[in-house]
Amino acid sequence: MFDIALMLSGFLLLIIGGEALVRGSVALAERMGLSTLFIGIALVGFGTSVPELVTSVQASFKGSPGIAIGNFVGSNISNILLIIGTSALLYPLTVNLQGIKRDGSIVLGVAILFAISSALVPLNPIVGSIYLLLLLAYLVSAYQYEKTHANADHPAPVNKAEATIRLADEPSLMSRLHAKYTAKYGWALPFILTVFGLATIIWGGNLLVEGAIGLARSYGIEETVIGLTIVAIGTSMPELATSVIAAIRRQTDVAVGNIIGSNIYNTIGIGGVVGIIAPLNVPHQIIVYDNLIVIAATVALIALAFFGKGTISRVGGFALLGAYVLYFWSVWPI
Repeated sequence: MFDIALMLSGFLLLIIGGEALVRGSVALAERMGLSTLFIGIALVGFGTSVPELVTSVQASFKGSPGIAIGNFVGSNISNILLIIGTSALLYPLTVNLQGIKRDGSIVLGVAILFAISSALVPLNPIVGSIYLLLLLAYLVSAYQYEKTHANADHPAPVNKAEATIRLADEPSLMSRLHAKYTAKYGWALPFILTVFGLATIIWGGNLLVEGAIGLARSYGIEETVIGLTIVAIGTSMPELATSVIAAIRRQTDVAVGNIIGSNIYNTIGIGGVVGIIAPLNVPHQIIVYDNLIVIAATVALIALAFFGKGTISRVGGFALLGAYVLYFWSVWPI
């Protein structure tokens, strides 16, 4: 029970810290005069992945590659099968076919790249640097595309940022405090929020990893399984909330874009940073099984969008959700 309490506390701190970090860093960037587009793609997009990043880095430092890699690989699986499946069940998701062709091809290519590279070499500084350079190139191209195309076909990082910002507009204690005191205290509150958010994320990530390791040892469950399922689902809760709210509000374009963007940031963003500062070997189970599930799930998402002529129906959502149940059953010890 103590390990479960640690994990739940860690999840809560990651959520609180993640919101504080995004709000604080965005407010600081606005006061520095940075463009809204840059803030959305660079700060909001990557900022929402910081909880997963910190969790994976801390797990790697603690010698738990199954949790470190399983966290973001499992998140990619749950993002597509669990989150898009749930969102489509609530309301059919309409997507831009041109956008899904472009960004879907990228997220599929990234998944294949990670699968091949992890089978051939460890996740080391060279591989990590290549990943981060690819992410930078993608973000720059997305930035340029958004600047020159004034239409609804936004690239995935923009949709991810927009979905996060719309969720942040929900009335909450933090949003009310932020609106009330930012104007009054100028630079001070955004700076405090940023530092508080980062510190809380680091604390939450440490509790989560400690709890996950303890849970695995107490019940004789492989750390990789814990990372792929419990940890991955927990760190994906912000994406779940964002996409579900977007679906309920009929803002289905950003619901899907949010997930596609998240998977790109997760794989080459988190994978890149982990490779540089905390190198490790990718667990064998992930190489031979879970990486293939990510690829299959991505292909299924693209196929559903095109066969549905731009709509992922409730039937498609049920199929994705059912596939996640089967996946969970296949990796979890019975």
